[in-house]
Amino acid sequence: MEKRHILVTSALPNANGAIHLGHLLEHIQTDIWVRFQRMRGHLCTYVCADDTHGTATMLKAEEAGIPAETLIEQIRSQHMQDFSDFHISHDNYYSTHSPENEALSGMIYQRLQEAGQIVKRSVNQLYDPEQELFLADRFIVGGCPNCKTDGQYGDNCEACGATYDATDLINPRSTISGATPVLKESTHLFFALSNFTDFLKQWTRSGTLHEQVANKLAEWLDAGLQDWDISRDAPYFGFEIPGEPGKYFYVWLDAPIGYMASFKNYCDRVGNTIDIKYDDYWKPDSDFEVHHFIGKDIINFHALFWPAMLEVAKLRKPTRIHVHGFATVKDQKMSKSRGLFINARQYLDHLDPEYMRYYLATKLTGTIDDMEINLDDFVQRVNSDLVGKLVNIASRCAGFINSKFDGCLSAAPSTDLVKDAAAASETIAELYEADEFGKAIREIMAIADRTNEYIDANKPWVLAKEAGKEAEVQNVCSDGINLFRILVAYLKPILPKLAENAEAFLNVEPLTWNSIGDVLTDHKINKFKPLLTRIDSDRVEQMIAAGDQAEKPPVDEAEGADPGLAHIDFDDFAKVDLRIVRIDAASHVEGADKLLQLTLDLGDEKRNVFAGIKAAYDPADLVGKLTVMVANLAPRKMKFGVSEGMVLAAGPGGKEIFLLSPDNGAAPGMKVS
Repeated sequence: MEKRHILVTSALPNANGAIHLGHLLEHIQTDIWVRFQRMRGHLCTYVCADDTHGTATMLKAEEAGIPAETLIEQIRSQHMQDFSDFHISHDNYYSTHSPENEALSGMIYQRLQEAGQIVKRSVNQLYDPEQELFLADRFIVGGCPNCKTDGQYGDNCEACGATYDATDLINPRSTISGATPVLKESTHLFFALSNFTDFLKQWTRSGTLHEQVANKLAEWLDAGLQDWDISRDAPYFGFEIPGEPGKYFYVWLDAPIGYMASFKNYCDRVGNTIDIKYDDYWKPDSDFEVHHFIGKDIINFHALFWPAMLEVAKLRKPTRIHVHGFATVKDQKMSKSRGLFINARQYLDHLDPEYMRYYLATKLTGTIDDMEINLDDFVQRVNSDLVGKLVNIASRCAGFINSKFDGCLSAAPSTDLVKDAAAASETIAELYEADEFGKAIREIMAIADRTNEYIDANKPWVLAKEAGKEAEVQNVCSDGINLFRILVAYLKPILPKLAENAEAFLNVEPLTWNSIGDVLTDHKINKFKPLLTRIDSDRVEQMIAAGDQAEKPPVDEAEGADPGLAHIDFDDFAKVDLRIVRIDAASHVEGADKLLQLTLDLGDEKRNVFAGIKAAYDPADLVGKLTVMVANLAPRKMKFGVSEGMVLAAGPGGKEIFLLSPDNGAAPGMKVS
């Protein structure tokens, strides 16, 4: 097989908050594909970076009272640690706020300008009169002008996929202040994307994209492309446009160039030691490959704007764009800004990362269909497949090999299952290549099923008790060990740590795709140690409870902002049962940074409630005081116990939290109206 030279990227996480499973879905998908290519013997380089520019970064840094550069480096360090702990094998994880990216962005802009593809135009832009700044698209929400769905951002609709100008939104509002934006005139720079409709119609059908994605893009292309606004007005954190004081590159212009910049930084640092050259990958006639892994919500940026810019700049276009659907929870997109997320660190504090790598892999396909994250299914799938089927093979067979045969395998396989399992390598390789990880796992687990059936049918634990059956026991268990080795090789891109531990147990060199057909004969294995243990559902509950206590991450410009205050009807408000209660007992909660545990007397019953007021109150000072609670709130299971209501408090937070205390004459159990 000819050696391929492949550059791979994942979409850039925004430098405004923690990594969550929505990010990990994509990085795990990318990492599996990258590890598979490396197992095949190809030179596969994986780079990424934090997406640092935009209004969100500027505002967050101002709020924290630190320079934006300090903020983004702090966040990058956290992101790198999270990805590393999930075994994501980036060769380089960089930042879009880099000298390489500024130079490359300036170079590409100059080439667009020299080609006559940059135009100036006066625009009416939405402006927040309270914050006194022009609003980036992701700080404006309103109704989609196409399908009328409310709560959509200022550039595209998550409900119907339409793209539009923020000024087209129905009843727009600023997510920063809640104010109704006003129109204000400004001069902006545009990339003449409308000139590239015919080019993109051809390019999107060139095999670079899945047909499902190309069909979606055809809807936009047939409707006619609009020129793309690539500038933003000060104040803005980003690169100032050469020759245009007070104008900055829109974050989506320099974000994809950030792929090139991260690779350039990598080549400059290590290129001489591994003979990898930046220009070999980006010249227009290059035989080397560039692959982007992205979510379906940013297809237009990667498959329309990006290739058109590269075409004008005389740089190579992507070999393939791998597009996945959303990770959903109860049919809603997993997103920090919408509060639907499982934080990466929150997960890692409770569970093995390989469990989630495997579960997400079972969901991944070559399509853009969404993937439902169901934690009950997660527990069942891991316990059944990885522990009950895969690891069970090794644990069943290794004991006999080690105790009865001094760890030595038999001289030859005694079943065709070993040969048949190895013969599936090309079929499984084709599925990995096509991003059909779920189908690959079904093929692999079918081999695991046949292996377990073979062991069950031959019953080495029975044979071991019969005189003269030693050779049969050794053969059956050696077959099981060889089949286990093949299964681990197939799963190595998904489960790199398990594979590493299995290689140590098997006493073999790191498994490659070419070594799958090799058979271990007259080979000595090491003592078996448990490779994975079953997931206890309580650990999942603890993880969820930890997430309930965590603060929601900050707004993310690349993903969207808080869609504003949700309105409820008066009838909904009237359902809230507010009661006067006496605090009978109060205590600190071991292991909790913010919580106090309160015993509340409602007059005819007592309730246990956890309240996040530890910074403001000494528990001893609360005993005997009256306060107000929501008495009909459904009980919530938490890490520390069950909370049976909520006390009402107000204030900016920290030490300034004030329990609502009723007037004199109130008594426990009285209803507040």
